[in-house]
Amino acid sequence: MSAQGIVVQPGQGPVSSFTPGRSIVLKLLGGETGDSIMVFEETVPAGTKSKFHLDHDSDEVAYVLSGEITFKIGDDVTVDDPGTCAFMPGRAPARKPDGCCFSILRPRRAG
Repeated sequence: MSAQGIVVQPGQGPVSSFTPGRSIVLKLLGGETGDSIMVFEETVPAGTKSKFHLDHDSDEVAYVLSGEITFKIGDDVTVDDPGTCAFMPGRAPARKPDGCCFSILRPRRAG
């Protein structure tokens, strides 16, 4: 299937809710983009702790819209503010990237 241009307006996209206050809005899915990219917007409550994870199947790009987030990439740990863009390469040995996930992060600030 070849991909066609797509525009997803604010407030559009399927929503998946997790723990209270934490949700993901799926903006673009692999099937819509010829399996080249997936984009989602994640909202998390202030102070949310999450395990660092490793994506073996794809590279990931994240852009922080609001709040503060901690990235761990390799051995480097940074605490970042809105406007930060991070690239996290997949780590599977002898891996050819199958696609990219672009995360739009919107952490909520306390209060």
